Amino acid sequence: MAEISRDEVAHLAKLSRLALSEEELAQFAGQIDDIIDHVKAVQQVDAAGVEPMSHPHNIRTTMREDVVTKTLTAEQALDQAPEVQEQRFVVPRILDGEGE
Repeated sequence: MAEISRDEVAHLAKLSRLALSEEELAQFAGQIDDIIDHVKAVQQVDAAGVEPMSHPHNIRTTMREDVVTKTLTAEQALDQAPEVQEQRFVVPRILDGEGE
């Protein structure tokens, strides 16, 4: 027996501002029924004693400690740049000059 009717799909389509053909209404009604059947099957699974999880695999964090290390100085970072202005890389303009 169908869980959702063609008229209910038409109503949902109207609320969503979707224009659906008669064929699409019938197709989506069948697909929604399949989804409802699948949800019912999942709800019947005995999950008593199963710990909730956020992911199906054991995942360990790959984060490292936040340790301060030696980094490049501004001069070292810019020393090989083709063009520098006021301690910044100079690059070709790609956007209009509006807003400047």
